Amino acid sequence: MMVRRTDESQVVIMKSIVVKWVLFGAMFVCHAAVRAQDRPNILWISTEDISPHLGCYGDAHAITPHLDQLASEGVRYSRAFTTAGVCAPCRSGIITGLYQSSLGTQHMRCTATMPEFIKPFPVALRKAGYYCTNARKTDYQFQHPRETWDTGNQPHWRSRKDKGQPFFAVFNFTGTHEGPVGSVSSWQKITKDLLPSQRQDPAALDLPPYYPDTPEVREAWRRNYELITAMDAWAGDLMQQLRDDGLYDDTIIFFWSDHGVGLPRAKRWLYDSGTHIPLIVRIPEKWRVNGQGAPGSVTDQLVSSIDLGPTVLRLAGVEIPQHVQGRPFLGPNIGRPRDYVYGARDRMDERYDIIRMVRGKRYKYIRNYLPLKTYYQYMNTPEKGQVMREIRRLAASGELPAAAEALMSPTKPNEELYDTQTDPHEIHNLANDPAHRDALERLRAAHLQWVQGTKDLGLIPEPIIRERASALGSEYAILRQPGGDEYHQRLAAIAQAASSGKAEMARLLQAMADPDDAIRYWAATGIGNISDPKHAEAKHAMHSALSDGSSTVRTAAAWALCRMQQPDEALPVLIHEMTNGTQWERLHAAIALDEIDELARPVIGPMAAGLEYQEGFNSQGKYRVRVINRALNDLNGTSNVVP
Repeated sequence: MMVRRTDESQVVIMKSIVVKWVLFGAMFVCHAAVRAQDRPNILWISTEDISPHLGCYGDAHAITPHLDQLASEGVRYSRAFTTAGVCAPCRSGIITGLYQSSLGTQHMRCTATMPEFIKPFPVALRKAGYYCTNARKTDYQFQHPRETWDTGNQPHWRSRKDKGQPFFAVFNFTGTHEGPVGSVSSWQKITKDLLPSQRQDPAALDLPPYYPDTPEVREAWRRNYELITAMDAWAGDLMQQLRDDGLYDDTIIFFWSDHGVGLPRAKRWLYDSGTHIPLIVRIPEKWRVNGQGAPGSVTDQLVSSIDLGPTVLRLAGVEIPQHVQGRPFLGPNIGRPRDYVYGARDRMDERYDIIRMVRGKRYKYIRNYLPLKTYYQYMNTPEKGQVMREIRRLAASGELPAAAEALMSPTKPNEELYDTQTDPHEIHNLANDPAHRDALERLRAAHLQWVQGTKDLGLIPEPIIRERASALGSEYAILRQPGGDEYHQRLAAIAQAASSGKAEMARLLQAMADPDDAIRYWAATGIGNISDPKHAEAKHAMHSALSDGSSTVRTAAAWALCRMQQPDEALPVLIHEMTNGTQWERLHAAIALDEIDELARPVIGPMAAGLEYQEGFNSQGKYRVRVINRALNDLNGTSNVVP
């Protein structure tokens, strides 16, 4: 009997436990449903290297039915722009909501350090209860913390253990990455499933006026469209997965590209061809605020790529950190729209430039801080593409169209101004046109306010940035020290003087005594830009600077002496800097050797040491190798390309 009563007691207990678990499960399901309804799921569908070549943007050649359908169900942004014309600097801004030029991630292929309080925005989403996945693009140019993403072999919303947990899921299509200049086999593989009706006739396509009209260029343009069609099918499949899971009307969908088309004068550039992107957002009716996201709507509101993260936080009901420079463009309490979007170009792979951009709804302003550098500096990656090869070939024979020929100029203007309404391809520079003086002054002032307000690091040479970041803990901290604003203004003034000609010689010579090495670098660069071989004081200052305490200044002084036809003492310094010191010090010296052309012939032998890769450097210091290889090719009359 005792055993029976015990068995009966156990049965009663077990029944009680089962009932409790059933009730708990019901409560859990109900709670999950409430949570799923309380906050939206958010899906990012991103692609690489495409401009708004979509049917919904009015492109008559585009075959993009799935994205066109998405636009018909949501809002299409006609003026969305990225902060750079290249991927990694842009992505650092997208994931943090800050400009790459504030973070120290402005150079293509660098590694910056973030201060502890700056984190990728998915960290805040995860703390708020979101399941965050990324399949599988990061490329932020800094080491993101492990808590940025929910890990797993299958980064997908379907990997959630709790199906009621709201998610933020990112999917990235890489097939369009520099697709028009990629290999034939890669293009064929990506587009193999296209129907004959989805193929393009190269002869029927419309080329921008800054490209030569040749079969090779038309073939690249064809590939661009067909890769976009393949990407459209991929995006359509993701949206169908949402429908199949019953999540389509619980999920806000963003579609965007990381920058414009992967072709010369577009990718890496700050013209609209490089920064104007497609952006479509579908907001299910239950999540719309103040009439936002009405199906089939179009807005000309200016949006920057650094606004994407803050917008996700606002839609998810998560507080936006105060340091974030982007601003939400959807959700409650979004404030007034932007007046301008901004962009920056700095080192692109192995070549330095400093260009800044401000764009309103109509006018575009560009400031070239290194106007004595040509538009098309030689860079390995774009030079491999058939479009760049065609541009070089026709430039050599004098057959380029006028709009393309302008970019072959050995120098650039200090300022560029374009009326994008009447000149959408940005061909006619209006900076010297009195009729547009008001626009020039307004955007010039906006540019200066932006670079100063965001603590733009672009005017500090990269080797010096790395030294100071090492001492301070991050690049972001450099201009946020006491006196940072005054220092930044001094730096901007001497950088401007460096490209202003002989009238600034006295000022440049005085700056050579400045205690700051970045100031001295610009002074030496300006003296080299003037390159007056008869100016005794300038030559003396540069000879003295060959023993400066800063490698960057020594290289700038040696380059200046070569331009003043004084190479004897300068060449050994350049060889020493190219083979010693930090990665970016070596790159500066390699570029100087390349730029002095025939004057480098006496050191061809020692230059070959620059063809050695360096363990411990980014990509084993391949950029120095590329530059020296190019210099030796020019000196030896060969044309081999290194990886």
